[in-house]
Amino acid sequence: MPKRILSGVVVSSNSNKTITVNVTRRIKHKLYKKIIRQSKKYHAHDENNEFNVGDIVSIIESKPISKLKKWRAISNTGEKSWFKCNQNYLLLIIQAQELYNV
Repeated sequence: MPKRILSGVVVSSNSNKTITVNVTRRIKHKLYKKIIRQSKKYHAHDENNEFNVGDIVSIIESKPISKLKKWRAISNTGEKSWFKCNQNYLLLIIQAQELYNV
């Protein structure tokens, strides 16, 4: 059976060699047929402590590493999710400062 690969955002990296990844899925409600978002947190093994909070990472299923860890982080699939929002916000602030000569 193939190993599952999921993608999500790192929400915690405080522990040594462990990250917590929040994976969000879109599913259709059985009764109301509305598309809803479901999220779940997974503990993943990060051997080199290379991932930080806000990184978008891919995780792959593996043999149990500890009581909670059954996933391994394999790659960084994008830039920090919070950086995109903050970058646009900072550009607006800079433009406003230039406009009003603050």
